[in-house]
Amino acid sequence: MKVGIDTLAIYTSRYAMDLATLAVSRGLEADKYQSSLGQETMSVPPPGEDIVTMAANAAQEALRDIDLNEIEMLLFATESGIDQSKAAGIFVHGLLGLPARCRVVELKQACYGATIALQLSLPYLRENPDKKILLIASDIARYGLGTTGESSQGAGAIAMVLSANPRVLAFESHYGLVTENVMDFWRPNYLHEALVEGKYSSKLYLTILERTWNEYQSLSGRGFLDHAYYCYHTPVPRLVEKAHQHLLKCAGYDHLPADIKEKHIQSGLLYNRKMGNSYTASLYVALASLLDNVQDDLCDQRIGFYSYGSGCVAEYFSGVVQPGYKKALHTAYHADLFATREILSYETYVAYYAFQYTQDGTHQLIPSYQTGSFRLSALDQHKRIYERVAAAPSQSVAA
Repeated sequence: MKVGIDTLAIYTSRYAMDLATLAVSRGLEADKYQSSLGQETMSVPPPGEDIVTMAANAAQEALRDIDLNEIEMLLFATESGIDQSKAAGIFVHGLLGLPARCRVVELKQACYGATIALQLSLPYLRENPDKKILLIASDIARYGLGTTGESSQGAGAIAMVLSANPRVLAFESHYGLVTENVMDFWRPNYLHEALVEGKYSSKLYLTILERTWNEYQSLSGRGFLDHAYYCYHTPVPRLVEKAHQHLLKCAGYDHLPADIKEKHIQSGLLYNRKMGNSYTASLYVALASLLDNVQDDLCDQRIGFYSYGSGCVAEYFSGVVQPGYKKALHTAYHADLFATREILSYETYVAYYAFQYTQDGTHQLIPSYQTGSFRLSALDQHKRIYERVAAAPSQSVAA
C-alpha cells in the first residue's frame, strides 16, 4: 500500500530582512551574505509570532479540503520548544478545532525531528489506511546579533497531511541511517540562542551524507540516476550546493553538465533562499519549493531526501511523485506568502529581535503585527494565550 504526503503547505513570517541591508549595517559589502550563503532574505518573526502561530497558519492551509475527523494524530517537530512539558501541538490542536480523539505529541532531535515523525507515521498508516496524520514542523532559527550565525537566521513552518493512497508523494521503504554523538550544534535550556561549531558542523553534514547515501544505495539497489531530483536539509543554500557536488563525486557523476547538476536541486532551494533556516521544516520546505516551481510534470519521478539533525541523527530516503499531484498543491498561496512580505529596516529588525516575553508570570499584552490568522496575544501567570485574528492589524511595521 502506498503511504505518504496527501497535501502540504508552508508558512513563514510576514516580515523579512534583506541580507544586503544587514551586510551593510555590519560594515560589509552588500553582496557578502548572498554570495557566501546563497541566500537573499531571511524571515523575521515579530512579537506575537512563534512556532505555534506559524504551525497553525501552515496547517490551516494544508487542511482546507481535509475532513478534520479523519486526523488521528498531530505530530509536532521542533527544536524551538516553548514548554518543557506541554507539547506545542496542543495549542495548535485547539486553534484548529481538531477532534478530541486526536493524539498530540512533540518530537525533538535537532533538524531531524520531522523525519522521525514521518517514519513513525508510515507504518501506522499502512495498518490504518482510513486515518490521516497531521505532521507539522515549525522553527525559529535565532543567533546573537552581530554573531557569525546571524545572517543564517530564519523562521517557517510546514504542515503535511499524511495518508494512505496519497495524492502528492509516496515514500519508499529503504533508507540509510546514521546516529553519532557529536557536539556540532546545540542549545542548552538556559540559552535563547543556539551554539554552533560552524565548520565542524558543515564537515559532518557532508561526511554523514556520504555514509547515509551509501547505506541507502546498498539497501535499495538504486543509483544516482534513478532519482530525478534531490532535496536536502537546508541550513544555508550554499551548503546544499556543496553537498550535492559531494554526492555527485561520491556517486561517480561529477562529470555531468552544469545545467543537469543545477536542475537536480535549484527549484528546491527557491523558498529557503527567501526564508532562511527553518530547522526541522527546511527539508520539507525544499520539497514544497520543488513541487511548486518545476514546470515539467513530475508524475512518477523519484526524489532523494537527505535529512540531517545536528548532534547527530541523519537519514537518506526517497519518494515518488504521484499522478495528479498538482491538484493537491498550494502553489498560489505560497507565491502570495512571499510576494506580500514586508521588508524591514535594520532598526525595526533589531527592535523585533530585542523584544522580550515576560518570564516572571506578570501579565503582558503582546502588540499586534501581521501574523496570519493566529497570534500570541498575551502571557499571564506563565500561561501563553493565543487567539484567532479576525482582521489584519493596523499597526505599522516600524511601530
